[in-house]
Amino acid sequence: MKMRNLGLTILAAGMLFACSNEKAANDGDTATAGTSETKQQVSAVPTVSAGRVEVITGFRSDEIGPRTVHIWLPHGYDEHKAYSVLYMHDGQMLFDASGTWNNQEWGVDEAVTELMQNGRIEDLMVVGVFNAGQLRHKEYFPEKAYYLLPREKQESLYGFESDQLMADEYLRFLVKELKPYIDRNYATRPDAAHTAVMGSSMGGLISLYAISEYPDVFGSAAALSTHWPGVEPDEMHGVPEAFLAYLNKKLPDPRNHKIYFDHGDQTLDAHYPPLQKKVDALMVEKGFTAENWTTVVAPGAAHDEKAWRDRLPGALTFLFGK
Repeated sequence: MKMRNLGLTILAAGMLFACSNEKAANDGDTATAGTSETKQQVSAVPTVSAGRVEVITGFRSDEIGPRTVHIWLPHGYDEHKAYSVLYMHDGQMLFDASGTWNNQEWGVDEAVTELMQNGRIEDLMVVGVFNAGQLRHKEYFPEKAYYLLPREKQESLYGFESDQLMADEYLRFLVKELKPYIDRNYATRPDAAHTAVMGSSMGGLISLYAISEYPDVFGSAAALSTHWPGVEPDEMHGVPEAFLAYLNKKLPDPRNHKIYFDHGDQTLDAHYPPLQKKVDALMVEKGFTAENWTTVVAPGAAHDEKAWRDRLPGALTFLFGK
């Protein structure tokens, strides 16, 4: 794993370290990829109105620092069935507003439960991965796109040949360590067709990076309010172009992948419409159609969990609809 110079940080969304009652992470199976799986600890579980959450605190990784993981299981979860799996970033913001920095949440448990009960989506479980606070930007900024930036822009962000970026390590953690653990310990449908990744803002960028770098692992991705500027909007010079250049090379095959985008037009989202239009044009050029791609525009919506909660049912239905 790369040596990290932690002197340079970019402020990201606030992180609240939730206390949780952890599921035993070692069920007798041998850890894969050199990962030492988390031992059981005692902590408090986030409150949900539907289903239940099992929590791993300090999931140890050879790629990134120990990470809290929330595993949401629907009401009536049956280990003899098989469930599609959604991996979500910024996991501390998904289920319980009483423990978030802004008192907002995605309402994932309510949205998934209602859609499942109405027969609109497949049986689904959700894995929420906490962000790393001040390291969030370094983990979520697509690394290979960074090296498509002009060198002076690289220098202004993290430096030439930066050893600070962590997106590749973060994705290896998801794919090589966390997903194998989830597939061993839960009743999943592990193939790409039933595995998706979702996030908002910088989490939208890392979701696109995940499906582009690991198209054999993730069959679909949702990027809500994708932060195409990559940095502060008044400092974005060249960054959206680098993302476009990366996607032009690496977008997955539209024949067996789905991608969902959306954005509002208020607060930070006000910067996204012209940038998203360029991405939409690229999607058409690459052969994506209404069957495997959509971009939803939400007039009046801001850049916050309330807006993402409102659009979550549509994103879930697009990814997992029957």
